[in-house]
Amino acid sequence: MTQQIGFVGVGRMGANMARRLKDCGFSVVAVYDNRAESTAELAGELGAIHTRTLAEVTAAADIIFTVVTDDAAQLSIFGESGDSLLKNAKGKVFVNCATLTPSIHLELERRAHDAEAYSLEACMASSITQAREGTLYLMCAGDKKVFEKIKPVLDKLATAPRFVGAAGQAAQVKALVNMLMNINTAGLAEALGLGHSLGLDLTMLREIFSQTGAASRVLQTDGEDMQNREHDCFFSAAHAAKDSTIAWKLGVEAGLSLPLSAAARLQYERMVALGLGDLDKSGVSELTFKDRIW
Repeated sequence: MTQQIGFVGVGRMGANMARRLKDCGFSVVAVYDNRAESTAELAGELGAIHTRTLAEVTAAADIIFTVVTDDAAQLSIFGESGDSLLKNAKGKVFVNCATLTPSIHLELERRAHDAEAYSLEACMASSITQAREGTLYLMCAGDKKVFEKIKPVLDKLATAPRFVGAAGQAAQVKALVNMLMNINTAGLAEALGLGHSLGLDLTMLREIFSQTGAASRVLQTDGEDMQNREHDCFFSAAHAAKDSTIAWKLGVEAGLSLPLSAAARLQYERMVALGLGDLDKSGVSELTFKDRIW
């Protein structure tokens, strides 16, 4: 536990990952985020430096976790000029946890290599609670030697970190995980919405779903919330729209027709257009229940 650890992107996921590693005895020495006030509070809680530049994070830490929102944000923190995590980055390990287009991870690996640093994908298929408890599901890709080197750190964040292959492949797997999850969520919303219109008892209907071929993880996490219109955000509709688009584009590039993926993507994009993007993905039920307007 001698490694010095930094975090770039300390929203709810990144902050709770940092807290978890601190609780496990690791030295979390630097945090950076555009939200200065909340970042300063987290730095005080962790006994870390609230850095004002990206280069300061790299200077302070041996392993830097990045947990940002999208492709553009990821590329911006690994800029090839100006303030950048790559400044004086020789020997440093960057663990990139955002859900990104696979090609972005290939570009990050190239940039890290040019800076004599290391880049590892660690795509997450879990939520805020799991980040705090250290029970994330991590899909990792890149250089397997780098994965093995930092696995003692990853083991404190995830139940069983999974190495899936070369750079870009963890992002592909994550895209498929989220594609299927988002399709399931949109399908569940339609089933419950139709059940409601038919006058069926939704609690009874969810119980029967759980005992038949309609059972799913999404039913457990989102079914009751859809019924009760409780859409506190664990995984936002905006992220569902972004991730569905990543998967849909992969399908287009592969020359496949993915009509269910395309339909789910349109539902989440409609939520964003209606100003509901900050709701949990369970809020897709607002589009399928008769007479619901959030």
